[in-house]
Amino acid sequence: MPPLPVADLPMSNQNPSPLKADTSDYPPKGTFLPIPFYQLNTFISSSNINIYIITQKESEGKTLISTKGRYALRIMIDLAQHGDNGNVPLKDIAERQQISKKYLEIIVSELVKAGMLSGVSGKGGGYSLCRKPEEYTAGEIIEALEGTLAPVACLEENAKACPLAPGCHTLPMWKEYHQITRDFFFGKKLSDLL
Repeated sequence: MPPLPVADLPMSNQNPSPLKADTSDYPPKGTFLPIPFYQLNTFISSSNINIYIITQKESEGKTLISTKGRYALRIMIDLAQHGDNGNVPLKDIAERQQISKKYLEIIVSELVKAGMLSGVSGKGGGYSLCRKPEEYTAGEIIEALEGTLAPVACLEENAKACPLAPGCHTLPMWKEYHQITRDFFFGKKLSDLL
């Protein structure tokens, strides 16, 4: 995680007066503090330090698949296993998978938008796969929820050409890693996971 820069920002209208606490032990302006994101809100609310926060896309440069991507796969597997008799109610999926129905609603809406599921409301409603399980890949399901699997920004689809690419000694490694990842996830059919 890149460290966060400490910088002066204008004080809020609610507290226009400058700090009155002893700040001699505060780091000097421009110092970088490595604060994990899960502690950031606590840090901001428990201190009187004004900071600029520059964030990046959460998944950028990470090989971490979030719960949305993992649960999307579980939903698709569940529908492939239980969808023979028509639409499957979301509450049934939530019970079997032990996942909050509210969270599943968010995920299935994205899967519907991606054209992977169809949904019907009302009596007899629920969700069903739009294709046969063997026609889906794990990679397309994960990317529908996570975005690209590219490990670096310059390998994302439709990325602008990087001016450093011709002399970048790490680019071949990232390309190879990206190809291995794509081959793995796009080589796994939904039917392989049943």
